[in-house]
Amino acid sequence: MGLKPDYWIRTMAKERKMIDPFADNQVRDGVISYGVSSYGYDIRVADEFKIFTNVYSAMVDPKNFDPRSMVDYKGDICIIPPNSFALARTVEYFRIPRNVLTICLGKSTYARCGIIVNVTPFEPEWEGFVTLEISNTTPLPAKIYANEGIAQVLFFEADEECLISYADKKGKYQSQQAIVLPKL
Repeated sequence: MGLKPDYWIRTMAKERKMIDPFADNQVRDGVISYGVSSYGYDIRVADEFKIFTNVYSAMVDPKNFDPRSMVDYKGDICIIPPNSFALARTVEYFRIPRNVLTICLGKSTYARCGIIVNVTPFEPEWEGFVTLEISNTTPLPAKIYANEGIAQVLFFEADEECLISYADKKGKYQSQQAIVLPKL
């Protein structure tokens, strides 16, 4: 299994519609960068957010998540309260090939501001908009800019296809079209 360079990403994006929409080059002017990078793809955060709130004093339970714990917000800038988090989704829709696994890491521009982006790997044959968890670890409110870069996806291609893909096991987050809350 090996990390894949920019020309591989461009080819896969065009031949298999692996990333849609796809920015063939890195876009940087006046925005937090997104698009193809040397060994990955910098994804953008869409303008739809679910911001964590403690209004109802609900307990956070991954087996029985209370949707009242989140407030829906749509806009060009999302303010995440101090020591809190928001869920968002990517602008890009992904279709991961059967012999590929990705790892997603937050961009350094946000990390240097105490903002952590957490995303689980995109498994072989998973597809959908990616749900992002954006944590504000600071004691101050934090701005997130919609339609700009938020994280980088690294692509690893295996020498052989996996025996059971995410699609084969009918994964619960397959083909997600919006921000998806935790479910059992």
